[in-house]
Amino acid sequence: MSVRKEKFLALASLDYSDKTTEDLRALFRKFLVRGMHGLGFSPYVEGQQPGDQLSEVQIRRRIEIIAPYTKWVRSFSTTEGNELIPKIAKEYGMKTLVGAWLEDDDEINQKEVANLIDLCEEGYVDIAAVGNEVMYRGDLTEQQLLDFINHAKSKIKNVPVGYVDAYYEFVDHPRISEACDIILANCYPFWEGCDLDYSLLYMKDMYQRALRAGKGKKVIISETGWPSKGTNLEGAFPSYENAMKYFINTQKWVEEEGIELFYFSSFDESWKVGDEGDVGAYWGIWDKNEELKY
Repeated sequence: MSVRKEKFLALASLDYSDKTTEDLRALFRKFLVRGMHGLGFSPYVEGQQPGDQLSEVQIRRRIEIIAPYTKWVRSFSTTEGNELIPKIAKEYGMKTLVGAWLEDDDEINQKEVANLIDLCEEGYVDIAAVGNEVMYRGDLTEQQLLDFINHAKSKIKNVPVGYVDAYYEFVDHPRISEACDIILANCYPFWEGCDLDYSLLYMKDMYQRALRAGKGKKVIISETGWPSKGTNLEGAFPSYENAMKYFINTQKWVEEEGIELFYFSSFDESWKVGDEGDVGAYWGIWDKNEELKY
C-alpha cells in the first residue's frame, strides 16, 4: 500500500523539525489570515476582572481587531456589559455563540438566563449556551443545570440551545447530552498534561468521545488552545513555539475535516492567573496590550 501524504499528515502534527521560529510565525500568520471558524472573546483589559463593568468602547475596539480573522465569536456572560458583545459582533458580520454564565448564586443565574433569552428574541444569538463548565466546577447539581437548560429551551425559538463543558462531562452526564440541541465540548490536551507532539491525536480522541456522547447530535469544539508562557503541566509545556504549533495543527485539522471549533483565546488576560496559575495569563493570540503575539 502506498502512502497518501495528505492523509498521513492529518493523523498527527506536522513535522516541525526543520522549522525556525520565523518559519513558524510565517505559517501561523498564513493560517490566521486564512481565517478561523470561531474565537473565544476576551473582553477584560489590564486591571479588570469578572465583576467589573465592561464598556462599549473596549468591546468595540477588540471586536474590530479580531473581526477580519474569524467568522464566529463566543461570549461567556450576558451581564456586566458582556451583553454588548453579540450586538457589536453582529455589526461586523459575525455569527455568535452566546453563553449565560451559571454559578452557585441563583440571583445571578436567573439574570444571566433571562438576558440570554432576550438576546435570542432580539436576533443577536446564533447558538445559545446555558452554562459553562458548571459540572466541572461543581457549582450546581445536574438537575439544577437541566432545569436552566430546559427553561431556556422552552423560551428560545429557532436558536439551538446547548451547554459548554469538558468533553468527558457529556459522557458522564447522559441526561445533559440528551437535553442539549447541540454538544459544545471543551477539548484541552494541555490541561490533561499531554505532550505537544501527541496533542492533536489526543484532541481527536476527545472529539470522538463527545460525538459518541451526543449520539448523532452536532458537536462543536467550544474551546481549545495552548498557552505561550508559564509552568508546565506534566508533559505539557507552554512556550511561544508550542503555542504556534498547536494553533497551526488545530487549524489544519479542522479545515481538512470540516469541524467547527472556537479557539481560545483572543487576548491575554492577567486576571486568569487566579484560577489557572501563571499559564492563565497567556492563552491569547493577541497580548494584553492588544498586539498580535505571533
